[in-house]
Amino acid sequence: MINKTIFRQYDIRGIVNSELTQENSKLIGYYLGLTIKEKNPQKTSYIVVGYDIRTHSKMLFEALISGINLSGCKVLDIGLVATGVNYFASFQEYLIDNKTIKPQASIMITGSHNAKHYNGFKITINNEPFFGDELIDLYEKIFKNSEIQIPNNFEVIKVNAKSLYVDYMINQFSHLKDFPIPFVLDCGNGVANTVLCEILDKLNLNYIGLHLEPDGEFPNHHPDPTNEKNLEDLKALLKDEYNLGFAYDGDADRIAVLTQKYNIKGDMLALLFSKTMKNPVIIGEVSYSQNIFDEMNQTTKTIMDKTGYSNLRLKLKELNADLAAEVSGHIFFNDRYYGFDDAIYATFRVLELIQKGIDLDKELDKLPKVYTSSNIEIIVSESKKFLIIEKIEEKLKEIQRGFPIIKDILKIDGLRINFEYGWALVRASNTNALIMTKYEATTEATAIGYQKAVENLIQEVRNELNCITN
Repeated sequence: MINKTIFRQYDIRGIVNSELTQENSKLIGYYLGLTIKEKNPQKTSYIVVGYDIRTHSKMLFEALISGINLSGCKVLDIGLVATGVNYFASFQEYLIDNKTIKPQASIMITGSHNAKHYNGFKITINNEPFFGDELIDLYEKIFKNSEIQIPNNFEVIKVNAKSLYVDYMINQFSHLKDFPIPFVLDCGNGVANTVLCEILDKLNLNYIGLHLEPDGEFPNHHPDPTNEKNLEDLKALLKDEYNLGFAYDGDADRIAVLTQKYNIKGDMLALLFSKTMKNPVIIGEVSYSQNIFDEMNQTTKTIMDKTGYSNLRLKLKELNADLAAEVSGHIFFNDRYYGFDDAIYATFRVLELIQKGIDLDKELDKLPKVYTSSNIEIIVSESKKFLIIEKIEEKLKEIQRGFPIIKDILKIDGLRINFEYGWALVRASNTNALIMTKYEATTEATAIGYQKAVENLIQEVRNELNCITN
């Protein structure tokens, strides 16, 4: 029996051998192959498949491609790669049997930043993310037809996407060759360095690297740069002449950029990148600092959208915007690139900013000072998380005793409640049984006041719903 919970909002993800198994990975490969053929009714569909360094990724690869092969699709095996290389490979053309072919889909086998016993599949079809309702439809097909027996079939066409990617990067950033500014990077034993240091070395750049060797046991720290604890090794090297550092998650589609002074989040990066673009259109998400939107809106057209890397990538393509960025470090360049999130590519765009004379610290120093909390998670029932948001919205239509005065409420993704001196964000997580909250205000004390008011309201709604259930 296949577990519906592994079909998340943006990808397929679960605990290996209990939720995500060889058997259901074969089924996923088979029915995904049929779906890709339906969307591409030409004679043969080619699917790029790569995998990360997790200890079970190769096992899942063999199971997945067995299913794909039974579906009649062909597998283009790109091996151990970063997710950005996987996406990049799906945009390229290959000479196979004296014919030029372009892939119709890509699958990346990765647990990303999750704990090491997790793994999963990130999927694109026709260079668009395959997510949301499409994943649920895939689950329904598998659930109704799970009796099919799928034999092992490891037949693949090997293609060297890494070499194409390295050559592309060296060509795109040839102007950075011999750039002397020193920097440090921490690959977290993920897959960033399946290509990164080769590019850096060929450009003769001045860096120190930490935890470069891919290792699925992640012996030094977990590869999640949104957790400050995982940045300690990098921060220890940010001193003296080293005022720039980069860190990557397990599959290298998210980046952290640090100076001695700042941990530069995705919204700050969007602001910095916008300064080198002519009349850009930038897509942000609901957890951006208001200061960032205000600053960018002076020279830039900005659009606020939902959180989530698949949402942002799709919106970027829909609007043909220049850049989209998620606060967590997914950065999507449509300007001079293909519009997908690639932390390795983003690294070189940051170096390019500095080469162009932009002082990252000084630019960020110009922003009005505000206090912004980290994301605060509240564990709730999976079945009630969206209902809780609905009930909070209903209550906010009435004046709540002791509640801060509300200017307006944005309902793009959950509720972004704008107050006189800041805002609060309350949204249901698309991937876990959580309510996510975040607070920003001109002072920490004001932000804490907003937090207390909102958390009291959330608890009130939860108590009422529990009474109804009981």
